[in-house]
Amino acid sequence: MCDHWTPRGVEDRVRDPAKPERRGTPTGQSSTIEGVVERIVFASASGGFTVLRVRESDKPDSTSVVGSFPSVTVGEMLRLNGRWVLDRRFGKQFRAESYESVMPATVAGIERYLGSGLIRGIGPVIAERLVARFGADTLRVIDTAPTRLREVDGIGPKRTEMITRAWVQQKEIRNVMLFLQSHEVGPAHATKIFKKYGHEALAVLRENPYRLAEDIPGIGFRTADRIAQSIGVPPDSPVRAESGVLYVLNRLREEGHVFCPRNETIAETANTLGIPSELAESALDRLRDSGKIVLYEMGSGEVAVYLKMLHACESGTANSLKTLMRVPGKRVKIDVERAVQWVEQRNRIELSPEQKEAIHQSVGARVLVVTGGPGTGKTTLVRSIVDIYEKKRLRLCLCAPTGRAAKRMSEATGREAKTIHRLLEYSPKYGAFIRDETHPLETDIVVVDEMSMVDIVLMFNLLRAVPPNGSLVLVGDVDQLPSVGPGSVLREIIQSGIFPVVKLETIFRQAARSMIVMNAHKINRGEFPLLKPAGTEQDFYFVEKDEPEDVCRTVVEMAARRIPAKFGLDPVDDVQVLSPMHKGPVGVARLNDELQKLLNPGEGGVVRAGHVFRTGDKVMQIRNNYDKEVFNGDVGRISDVNRIEQRVSVTFDGRDVAYDFSELDEIVPAYAVSVHKSQGTEFPAVVVPLSTQHYMLLQRNLLYTAVTRATKLVVLVGSKKALSIAIRNDKIARRYTNLAERLRV
Repeated sequence: MCDHWTPRGVEDRVRDPAKPERRGTPTGQSSTIEGVVERIVFASASGGFTVLRVRESDKPDSTSVVGSFPSVTVGEMLRLNGRWVLDRRFGKQFRAESYESVMPATVAGIERYLGSGLIRGIGPVIAERLVARFGADTLRVIDTAPTRLREVDGIGPKRTEMITRAWVQQKEIRNVMLFLQSHEVGPAHATKIFKKYGHEALAVLRENPYRLAEDIPGIGFRTADRIAQSIGVPPDSPVRAESGVLYVLNRLREEGHVFCPRNETIAETANTLGIPSELAESALDRLRDSGKIVLYEMGSGEVAVYLKMLHACESGTANSLKTLMRVPGKRVKIDVERAVQWVEQRNRIELSPEQKEAIHQSVGARVLVVTGGPGTGKTTLVRSIVDIYEKKRLRLCLCAPTGRAAKRMSEATGREAKTIHRLLEYSPKYGAFIRDETHPLETDIVVVDEMSMVDIVLMFNLLRAVPPNGSLVLVGDVDQLPSVGPGSVLREIIQSGIFPVVKLETIFRQAARSMIVMNAHKINRGEFPLLKPAGTEQDFYFVEKDEPEDVCRTVVEMAARRIPAKFGLDPVDDVQVLSPMHKGPVGVARLNDELQKLLNPGEGGVVRAGHVFRTGDKVMQIRNNYDKEVFNGDVGRISDVNRIEQRVSVTFDGRDVAYDFSELDEIVPAYAVSVHKSQGTEFPAVVVPLSTQHYMLLQRNLLYTAVTRATKLVVLVGSKKALSIAIRNDKIARRYTNLAERLRV
């Protein structure tokens, strides 16, 4: 069974409290219980449903508790408010409606509490020693006489300081948590808020809760607005209206837009906040006057509303590209015909006419765009250009948006390639890239691969670092999905019509033997893929399933069992499930739940933001973190969960990165990811669910992108109707971006 709300083995014992009660009756009215979390049985990806086993101090057996617990830890003592329910199928359960973390009163409870890892620096062994020395006074000693901790074997000055600091922080966080819970906000945000504002946290929350939406990643306008409303901020407050405008613009930015038309911004803000348009318009004008947004009149006469940063990035990108076109570059004499012959002989290849044309165009061009689908020789062309220009002793920088794309570029060219972020040398000390117009890259040519992934912010920062006489070679597949971040840079540069563009269309014979390559091009042309009869050896399969539950079960079985067994691939490292959407029966969240149960089962780990993280889990970073040098879309494996240090270690491409428990909302399970998030990354095998429930997201470029992520095997699972919808739908979702027009002006 592929159940969408409980794991296998749990559905016979617990029920999702969000679902209507089909049978069973409440055994009492509102009640309060108190106990220690013994086990986290299950936590849904949405965070809306968690199953705990809690042992009350006066009960011989543990209690089954269901509810929403976005941030709990084994060993934590909870006071739970809710009611008992008796279900004929699931038995007696306590359905929690609210909860708080409390201090234990008994010696055994204190030891369990301290040994749970809630206090940094104390694990089970140290907890046992503390209780053996101080007994029931242990918590009082930690709170009022922490220097006495050094009386315990294994606790020196450094650990004493760590424990004391963690204890003080826990007290402060508890105050923030109690305030948030009184305003219907879960405890998961408390640590983040305290980490940002420290002892001023409660003052900030009471004075202007809308600051949370601007200052803290992961806390959005909706959460801040809920707090504001509960403490009495009026719905027509000017501060609320201004925050609402910024919320609308930031939400559109997350959808890929660089700006929003003025009238649409006003209407969307008014609708979202339930306020008159006049209030939204006044808020927009105040934000303009304060410099937080920019109003820009486009050539059509329409007024665009930009977040200040995005306006600077788009205008700066356009200006930098136009400057490159105007200023002569470094002159170098190249006999192109001889260079082509030399590189063909050197690499034992025969270049296509389009590849030769690209080499011709690259000579003297300040900006060259090369685009083409799979199997058309983009990589071979890049290697040839690098060989030719290195022969002429020109300096080159090779880069790509993601670590895996940069690694592929290195392997293909035999030269070092870096991620764009690492190439620009981010400095945590200054909070900015070191490489810019005052300290440009020491190079003559910058070659960028996977350009379709580059958003307007990254492009702006890259161009700032290109030296005045440097040149750009931009390589990518314009038919893929646009970048996850705002903008559609590659497409807009091509549409501007002012830069030389070479489109590679010849499919090389070796690539043409692959059904993946052949079908990718068919899909891109709006044609139905070629499907060979079952049982024949191939690298492209379509498994027909109509019902979403059947699709889910088949995708999970394929990824976890059948593909690894048949093709000798690792189910975690080599097989990637790509879904068009996040929610629903075959969405990313559901598939991750099911795949984790099969590929990394267990009862340990830590729960944050509704996800259970265990050692061995495959995870993805979902926002840029320059301090850690991990970026949106990077995939790694959890190598350690340390409860004592309250730290999770994740290995990204051989490099260990540490996350505090409070930072775990930066990563998500990645057994299944969205097609958008897979850009720039290739996998040996890709499994793609296609359901008519994805109707709004079934697009040709999405399917094309998913198929081109695979190097050895593609398995599509779903209905032919859904496949047909995706192939026919060639409408590219419009993004509000104005780069092409700026380039033409």
